[in-house]
Amino acid sequence: MIDFVVYGIDEMNGELNRFVDYLHTADVDDDAVFYSRLVSCELITNVLRHCSGAAQFCAELTEGGVKITVCASAPSGRIAIPALPDVLAESGRGLYIVNEVSGGNVFINGGNVTVVIKREVK
Repeated sequence: MIDFVVYGIDEMNGELNRFVDYLHTADVDDDAVFYSRLVSCELITNVLRHCSGAAQFCAELTEGGVKITVCASAPSGRIAIPALPDVLAESGRGLYIVNEVSGGNVFINGGNVTVVIKREVK
């Protein structure tokens, strides 16, 4: 398991690099690593842009995938997965993309968003 807190966009990439290293060390396949980083980036960015405070991140390997959970240190508002947004929309694309690349494995519980990315066993 790996967990960390991101206080600003400027430190997000460093923490995500540690996450990717963790996945590579565990022999997670390249597609799952790519989608796990993409999902993590989207979720952390959403928290930093739309909530007060930091983004709390936790990920663990399960039998069938990479389980990623992100929440705000000070949750605000209701979270929902939008339908396909207009191509020119200013918001809503991130969670839509997360839902698509995870095959709908997005679970929202209170202020926590948990996504499971399926992975191949090497």
